[in-house]
Amino acid sequence: MTKLTHELSPAELGERLKVARETANVTQDAGAKAAGIARTTLVAIEKGQRSARIDELQALSRYYNVSVNSLLRRESVHVDLVPRFRSLSETGDASIEQAARMLNDLVRAEVELENILGVQRTHNYPPEKSILPGDVRTQAEHDAQNFRNWLGLGEGPVQNLFALMELQLGVRVYSRKLDPKVSGLFAYDDVVGACILINSSHRKDRRIQTGGHELGHFTATRRQPEVYQDEKYENSREERYANAFGRAFLTPARAVMEKFKELTTGSSHLTRRHIILLAHFFSVSRQAMVMRLENLGLTKKGTWDWFKDNGGITDEQARQVLGSAAYDTSSIDTAQSSRLFLLAIDAWKKDLISEGQMSEMLKLGRAQVRELLDEAEAEEDEADDLFKLPH
Repeated sequence: MTKLTHELSPAELGERLKVARETANVTQDAGAKAAGIARTTLVAIEKGQRSARIDELQALSRYYNVSVNSLLRRESVHVDLVPRFRSLSETGDASIEQAARMLNDLVRAEVELENILGVQRTHNYPPEKSILPGDVRTQAEHDAQNFRNWLGLGEGPVQNLFALMELQLGVRVYSRKLDPKVSGLFAYDDVVGACILINSSHRKDRRIQTGGHELGHFTATRRQPEVYQDEKYENSREERYANAFGRAFLTPARAVMEKFKELTTGSSHLTRRHIILLAHFFSVSRQAMVMRLENLGLTKKGTWDWFKDNGGITDEQARQVLGSAAYDTSSIDTAQSSRLFLLAIDAWKKDLISEGQMSEMLKLGRAQVRELLDEAEAEEDEADDLFKLPH
């Protein structure tokens, strides 16, 4: 799937053209027509049995919405995640197609930067589980606790889920603005590994919940691409497993029980203040916290519905309990990809990519890229020999 060459052979170029065509969701008939050639000729080109002429290459690249340079560039990497998402039931949904392309482009950019810089992504994946017959939620609870033990997390709250996934596990994690109904995507490929894209326009607690859900897919259904949407809530055993895994991983049963006891001792009723403090401690939404309490039998079923019918638990109430400094619903629409950003900045500093290429690779505007580079240069200016790295 990943091709790197100094001079592409007809077979390598043919494979890249095939990946670009499939990513663009174009049939061979349509591609051949756009290039003014017979379908059998395009088939021969994709199989490497015939070299593509430059005019044919230009016509095909325009139709597939890719540049000729990206098809021929030595370091260019061709990733085919998009066609895999088309096999899902959501086929035809433009917002999912757009999100899948975003994930595909970000993965391709990160792998290309790794190749340019000569660095290798290391993984630390736990063995993949399978979903067994029986109560899928019980299995997810057990698997989540084992996973926490494997990571050495104990029973405490997860301080930074996305840093854990990216830096400790080696999962490729990105955050970009997506259609509101799409919370996140997960995909796995033998070459590039596990990849997660989170909707950056969602509030922080919702993004964490999405991350926990995708971690469930990473654990038990790793080789199936997945799109997380609210309206798909628990419509399959795989989704029920992922939701239960995320809840158990972010709010481990024993820790929730202990914190619940600590906070409610002396109280006669569960209050909004209890919910706000618990949700803040575990960095999950108020709804997720109440649902977890219901799930663990710490409050009666229907408690969240009662809150919803009686004014909910508002942001203003949370602000009053936690204070403005502690209360955080951010960061709205903030793109994140820590490792990808570091690689791109390093490549730019070494004059291996331009600012414009960096903008295209990171899927950010030029102003945002300039802001990133200004921050990097400011850090460089204040660097002292004390902080000099040994390599």
